[in-house]
Amino acid sequence: MAVENWISQRIDELVEFRHDLHRNPELLYDLPRTAAQVAAALRAAGVDEVHEGLGKTGIVAEIRGRTNISGRTIGLRSDMDALPILEATGKQWASQTPGKMHACGHDGHATMLLGAAIGLAETRNFDGTVVLIFQPAEEGGAGARAMIEDGLFKRFPCDEVYGMHNRPGLPVGEFTIAQGPIMGSVDIFEIEIEGVGGHAAQPDRAIDPMPVMAALIQALQTIHSRNMDPIEGAVISVTTVHGGDAHNVIPTSVRLTGTVRTLRESVRDLIETRMGQMVEGIALAFNAKGRLDYNRHYPVTVNHAAHTEYAAQAAESVAGVGRVSRDMPQTMGGEDFSFMLNEVPGAMINIGNGDSANLHNPGYDFDDDVIAWGVSYWGALVRSRLPLQA
Repeated sequence: MAVENWISQRIDELVEFRHDLHRNPELLYDLPRTAAQVAAALRAAGVDEVHEGLGKTGIVAEIRGRTNISGRTIGLRSDMDALPILEATGKQWASQTPGKMHACGHDGHATMLLGAAIGLAETRNFDGTVVLIFQPAEEGGAGARAMIEDGLFKRFPCDEVYGMHNRPGLPVGEFTIAQGPIMGSVDIFEIEIEGVGGHAAQPDRAIDPMPVMAALIQALQTIHSRNMDPIEGAVISVTTVHGGDAHNVIPTSVRLTGTVRTLRESVRDLIETRMGQMVEGIALAFNAKGRLDYNRHYPVTVNHAAHTEYAAQAAESVAGVGRVSRDMPQTMGGEDFSFMLNEVPGAMINIGNGDSANLHNPGYDFDDDVIAWGVSYWGALVRSRLPLQA
């Protein structure tokens, strides 16, 4: 089938919309301009209803099909927020706000879902209802959870929900997906080691938290290597160490922070338990005190098996057999679409962004040639999951 013919008549409009979002990036929930632009474009597209302010700045639009014999509803989700990165692309549409940029392609994601809204509202060639979800704060703010807690699926019940993310390195016009765990959980931890401060020349009169910290950093890595099945994936990274202010003073305390990534909830449970035991036990061995603050941030992103195949078949109807893989490599990167998949069955697919810089890189840019493929995929998915009834 390839890309839908109508898109060629609107592609310049969609590209300019994407460039406008890119020039004016906003972060997390603070999306007044972005949300307003998306809402205005949805109304101009002729969708049936636009609801603003879910999860602070999220938007939900509804499009009713030509018929509603089945009574079924599917959700399509996009994110909208940018990242706190100084852009270095040199593009004409580069960020006009220093220190903020769309370095993950959420401007492209929102544009593709808007394009789907235009096509679906014009043709209505499906049976049922489509709920378009434009989400804030994917980049660390758990915007999906905020929208759910604000009544997303209670106000707009969905039988299925789907997401799409661009993938640098995958050719434009290709898709990749896999069933089961595809992206890691995202947990954040803070550890405080409390000792007794003193003179650096008299460590015997203090309880130095520094060797406790050193022993603990080493020990944490044995959770994966000596407590888990080697086949299981996990990452424990200590990323900051804070303690001390002078070369001749033993500090009273040291604070460590970091992240844990897993692909299975049982592994997540094990790591949190063992970290707590190590923090307490190793600190005690040095006559110090240890405290662990473990925050479960994003769950594992798990694609439902049947819905993975539905998405793959829709992508094949657009890109062709052979340009859609069903063995997408797992990654420890996190995605808060996981919250939605824990509530409603569905799947997330990746769409090729070509030979671009990697995500979260100052040189990254979403490839405008991807827009037509993504819009066509959304349309094909809706028609296949909500076919018109005779």
